[in-house]
Amino acid sequence: MPFGEASQVGVRKETMDPRDIVQSVQLTEKGTRLTEKENKYFFKVDRAANKADIKRAVETLFKVSVAKVNTMNCKGKKRRERTLAFGRRSHWKRAVVTLQEGQKIELT
Repeated sequence: MPFGEASQVGVRKETMDPRDIVQSVQLTEKGTRLTEKENKYFFKVDRAANKADIKRAVETLFKVSVAKVNTMNCKGKKRRERTLAFGRRSHWKRAVVTLQEGQKIELT
């Protein structure tokens, strides 16, 4: 990387493609419980995406109306393999998306 150039991690592009923003749906026990009771869905999203980008991407990809978006940055876990030196998994960002009443995403 040339001197003075920013790293690509966390740098926001001018226009992000919705498929680049929403990387995957997270299916967990907690997420399933929140989906059934409160109409909330968990997504793993790009670290540089903000709430407005996430809302627009979910509405575009799944053809639903989003009421609210909450995000959290999650640290990657430390990993040690056969030596005393530690490595680390990648940091990632989770979005909890609440849909409007009557809306639903089919996760089949």
